[in-house]
Amino acid sequence: VQLQAYGGGLVQAGGSLRLSCAASGRTFSSYSMGWFRQATGKEREFVAAISWSGGRTYYADSVKGRFTISRDNAKNTVYLQMNSLKPEDTAVYYCAAGPTGPIQTRAYEYDYWGQGTQVTVSS
Repeated sequence: VQLQAYGGGLVQAGGSLRLSCAASGRTFSSYSMGWFRQATGKEREFVAAISWSGGRTYYADSVKGRFTISRDNAKNTVYLQMNSLKPEDTAVYYCAAGPTGPIQTRAYEYDYWGQGTQVTVSS
């Protein structure tokens, strides 16, 4: 699976962005999908994940209630709607494809990674 994330940009605090991650390959629907982020000088951290069917989602506490992950298996795409953005959300955001089983929050559980898209939130 090859992944390409896009949709990042510069936004003011309180604003919204929608990230997309397009996947190649006919097995996209068999993977759970996750979003991670990495701020400058910090470790990569889990943001959100969604099961292969889209029926289950999981969020980091820091984004719960503000971010929404979704997927469209017909379009081989996973989305991350980000609302009420804060300066501390500034990071490079990565999408990743993971196992079919239970949703995972650890980066090493994910097999395939996109190239990342920069999100910058100004105060």
